[in-house]
Amino acid sequence: MKTKIALLGTGEWWGWHHARILAEHPDVDFCAIMGRNPERTQARANEFNVRSYTGIDKMLANEKPDLVSVCLGNKDHYEPTMALIKAGVPLFVEKPLVFDMKEADALIEEAEKRKLFFALNFNHRWALPIEKAHQAIKEGKLGNIVYATWRFGGEGPECHQWENLIETQCHGFDMLEHLCGPIDSIAMHASDAANKGFSSYAISLHFSNAAVGGMTGSYDTSYAYPLTHFLEINGTKARITVEDTVKKYSFQEVGNETAEVWQAGYFNDKDRMFHYAFDKHFNDMLKAFRAGQEPPVNARMGRRALRLAKAAIESFEKNIIVKVTPEY
Repeated sequence: MKTKIALLGTGEWWGWHHARILAEHPDVDFCAIMGRNPERTQARANEFNVRSYTGIDKMLANEKPDLVSVCLGNKDHYEPTMALIKAGVPLFVEKPLVFDMKEADALIEEAEKRKLFFALNFNHRWALPIEKAHQAIKEGKLGNIVYATWRFGGEGPECHQWENLIETQCHGFDMLEHLCGPIDSIAMHASDAANKGFSSYAISLHFSNAAVGGMTGSYDTSYAYPLTHFLEINGTKARITVEDTVKKYSFQEVGNETAEVWQAGYFNDKDRMFHYAFDKHFNDMLKAFRAGQEPPVNARMGRRALRLAKAAIESFEKNIIVKVTPEY
């Protein structure tokens, strides 16, 4: 039996990919799209041959979906997500979870009270170079991790509410902890040189395994630049680098002038595409949901990324190093 799923959101890029994945997946009965703008919502519904709604209550009453996928504006997650949770609907929500810790706690408390499936989309973990890095670390090929470097940035809006740090660099916090273990202290410098709020950051990290790390994030650069994303993890035995998330992976042992390198082959269109990591995550999320298991990335992991961003902000505002505990 297929899983009946509705979508909240009609975004031009990522919202469209949510709809595409729901329409293409063989185990999904994509039933409806809900949005605030009737014309835009109807147009998207027509494109994917599903029903359109502009109200959550009516959509839930008519469609009775098994799960709802939520892809709204980055700052618009809280109220619709809470409404769905209070209606008892299992969820797959786009990052960031929210911008406010109290809102994050309220969502998680209400969902856990109802024992709801509450998944979050940190799709970078499913990029093939990241999967290779995770496997190499898991197999001990790096030895002890000594330091890690994450750099990610492009064009972006004003950052008077720390937009880049919370909505984009949440991937950096999640990725570095996914690969290197829990972060236990943070110190941050921030720049408003572009006159649009604090839109560029340099963050110093310490991990509970004694490794150190650095994150540079910005909305003052360009996604058109090569290596707009770069990840380097150095261990006592080897080094891993990842270029632009999906483009290139390299593994090189200490003292060996020959590296193992992965790049997508001529006909491997899927693994070279950024959004295919989303397809892979969605597939694993759906498998977990249908099996009655926990999501591969749950809402608490989104709260953790937000907690680390808030610690970075506290560090900058008070000019201190902020300690963070490993638990969520």
